Amino acid sequence: MFYNLPVKIYEEKDCVFNHRDEMAKIGGRALIITGRSSSKKNGSLDDVINALADRKMEYVLFDEVEENPSVETVLKARDMGVAEKVDLVIGLGGGSPIDAAKAIAIMICYPECGAEFLYQKVDDVKHLPIVAIPTTCGTGSEATAVSVLTVHTKRTKASLPHRVFPALALVDAKYLKSAPAHIITATAIDAFAHMVESYINTGVSPYVEMFVASGLRTWGKSMEVLFGTRGAEDEDYSNFIHASTLAGMAIAHSGTTIPHSLSYNVTYEMGVAHGTAVGHFLPGYLRSASSRDREFILRNAGFFDMDNFEKFINTTCKVDKIPDEIIERSIQSVLANKAKCDMCPFEITYDVLKYIAG
Repeated sequence: MFYNLPVKIYEEKDCVFNHRDEMAKIGGRALIITGRSSSKKNGSLDDVINALADRKMEYVLFDEVEENPSVETVLKARDMGVAEKVDLVIGLGGGSPIDAAKAIAIMICYPECGAEFLYQKVDDVKHLPIVAIPTTCGTGSEATAVSVLTVHTKRTKASLPHRVFPALALVDAKYLKSAPAHIITATAIDAFAHMVESYINTGVSPYVEMFVASGLRTWGKSMEVLFGTRGAEDEDYSNFIHASTLAGMAIAHSGTTIPHSLSYNVTYEMGVAHGTAVGHFLPGYLRSASSRDREFILRNAGFFDMDNFEKFINTTCKVDKIPDEIIERSIQSVLANKAKCDMCPFEITYDVLKYIAG
């Protein structure tokens, strides 16, 4: 049995400024990777800039990361980082900027390589150190080595083969307060999916089970917010972001499985939010699992039974009817990925995937 998480994680109010010395130890000239607006609205960008200024660290800003970031965006940011001679990458935002930051940190070390390098298997790939600062409560990317990018040439999303952990993660629930309710919901469901898929997984271990059980119980304390029966309070934001980080720690070792794999074409072709798309496939995945695994998930999260869980998904994950051709392409993509199928503890066949897809 083995567990290794080479990320120093702080989770507290004002932790960006509180741990500015930690950032200063990692680098002196930072490339801040973020989206166009949310980090400005929630105050996280100002916090980062103030923390860097307090330690007289220089920075340049790349604020063009789109939802489900593309390979093209990564290369554009890489070119800025190389030109500016940065020695540190800060991923600030949801999973998109943090995933992009990991890929950018790699590509800065390989300035002459093209996009194809991102998906080449390379032993001991080099990368700049990364600071991850999440402002949503779904991806857990601050605690994982995974980076998922949009590959337009293949009309889908795909994980990089490289494992790139951040050096430092600074987790502060206050940044969730300005997020729209639908963002909180979609990202919280993504975190829930991470816990489901890392547990119902051939790679599950006692460590993963521990993170999942704790994460589900924490997540479940604030489920009413996602159902829409009450508004969010400070404790709820803390619960959601803590559960998200725990879920990231779980998938860092066992990984995601079928719901995530089925979701990528839905997100690309239909523009459905990642968490919502993944959530759509969770009931079928849970129903296909063993009764013991299903009960573990439902009991720890606070669902009464599968009917209660399906009501939750139907309330929070409204997805238009998925065209048959998208479902078929998603199924064939999963079947072609033997390694992904082998991660599932029950047999994956065409008929099983068709059932999960609904």
